[in-house]
Amino acid sequence: MWILGVNAPPTGWHDTAACLVDAEGEVIAFSEEERCNRVRHSLYRKPHHAARFCLDQAGIAAADIDVVAIGWDVDQLYPGRFEDDADFLAFAVGLDFGDRLPEVVRVPHHAAHAASSFYSSPFRKAGVLVVDGHGENESSSIWTFEYGAEPRPERTWPRTASLGYAYDAASTWLGFSFLNAGKTMGLAAYGRAQGLSVETLVDIEADDFRLAVGPLAESTGRASATEIKEQYDFMVAAWRDRYAKIAGASGPTRPEALADDPGAVLVAYTAQRVVEESVTALAAMTRKISGTDALCLAGGVALNCSTNGMLPGPLYVPPVPHDAGVALGAAWMVNPPRQHTGRALNPYLGTDIDGAAHGAPASPDTSGLVRTGLDIDAVTALLLEGRVGAVAQGRAEVGPRALCRRSIIAIPDTAGVTDRVNLIKDREQWRPFAGVTRPGYGAELWEPQEHLSRYMLGAAKATDLGRRTAPGVVHVDGTTRPQVLHGDEAPAVGAVLDALEGQGVPPVLLNTSFNGRGEPVVNTRGDALAAFRSMNLDFLVLGDELFVKKNPAEVAR
Repeated sequence: MWILGVNAPPTGWHDTAACLVDAEGEVIAFSEEERCNRVRHSLYRKPHHAARFCLDQAGIAAADIDVVAIGWDVDQLYPGRFEDDADFLAFAVGLDFGDRLPEVVRVPHHAAHAASSFYSSPFRKAGVLVVDGHGENESSSIWTFEYGAEPRPERTWPRTASLGYAYDAASTWLGFSFLNAGKTMGLAAYGRAQGLSVETLVDIEADDFRLAVGPLAESTGRASATEIKEQYDFMVAAWRDRYAKIAGASGPTRPEALADDPGAVLVAYTAQRVVEESVTALAAMTRKISGTDALCLAGGVALNCSTNGMLPGPLYVPPVPHDAGVALGAAWMVNPPRQHTGRALNPYLGTDIDGAAHGAPASPDTSGLVRTGLDIDAVTALLLEGRVGAVAQGRAEVGPRALCRRSIIAIPDTAGVTDRVNLIKDREQWRPFAGVTRPGYGAELWEPQEHLSRYMLGAAKATDLGRRTAPGVVHVDGTTRPQVLHGDEAPAVGAVLDALEGQGVPPVLLNTSFNGRGEPVVNTRGDALAAFRSMNLDFLVLGDELFVKKNPAEVAR
């Protein structure tokens, strides 16, 4: 049995993705469409290339698929839009299934989110909290999941109580897209560092919360996509009006230097506190209702690392908590893993850098580059000289966080390295970077995180040693977003960390995604070589090879 899970139009119109699960509930492959078509977030794009990759990885044809599961109730949101399943599949996926049409299962959005988190976690039973912009009828929901039992929906909150809407409004007030919430979170840290006092916009009760912006009478009724869009526009406008009153302006006064704009910092931190206060309360409710301390988070708001880092454990967030992850969750709602393994999901489910990716050239252009075999001592020496390089090795990690198989790396022993890497990536200078190390040393550099640091999804307070040793990955509020690398999960980076320790150097690296401004993370050898050429990087580890540029003028020191 083969189940193809998708996040696809018209319901899943951003971060489209495909995931293939077998009869045992094992994940064979997963890819976001943006990795394949090189269009960031793949707005309104069907996950055709991602689905084709999944099939190629398993060595099967579209006609072998038994079920296509989509992480939305398409019929509710677009009533009468499609004549039949064949019409829907042609529009949403675009594969040629031949004469054997698969069954189509429409999985409610929050159910798919919840499944993606629980079944990828190490827990046997857990409360699951889903928080995002909206599903079909809700913005937050609480679930109880347990192996051997049907998932149990416990409680929901309507779209008018959406924390995602509140954050979208702040992001757009700041001049960002709603898809740039990470920038808002990074800017909010300046408010925390300054000890700003912000207006409380959340009313927390023993078993509920209410936001300051929203209608008194909250409808929980079913709505079409058109009605939801109208409600979204209304709610975001109301939140933006509130932020404008708080800042005394309709937008930033210094958009070119937001970290130095008091109004911008105030709005970002106000929105961040809305999320932190609400999610903290919702997490406590989830644990109480489910009767277990084990907590899983999902939904776009679960990408808010600062909030995640404030929650007590045991806490798990999957590598794909955002909408791309419902491709995985929808497949698992049809056919969950057969056995509880006690292990978290292996995130390296994407394209193999040494494989033949669908549509990629067989022999990417390497002219103008010096190529040698991979020598970890040589890479370590380059890093110790202050060079900045990239790694593209093995199967790609899934989700928005680079986990050392498609990463830019550097030694973070000075704050100045942050400036250079931000220049290389053409990012705002106030934006922070994450650090990666081995488990033993991580406990000395920052507060321990049992699960969040596996996928770089929780902010942790840096220790005194961490601030002295790795200032390049410590944000203005004293936190970092750490990754702890186990075993040979990412062979080249792991070997470099071990080599640094062997030389008596702190085994910690700056780690950020390998992509230029506005681009998805690199996927194939061709992507990696093109990005390396276009960026001011010093070296590239590509599979088992090391590349540097022939012309020294291409590399600024």
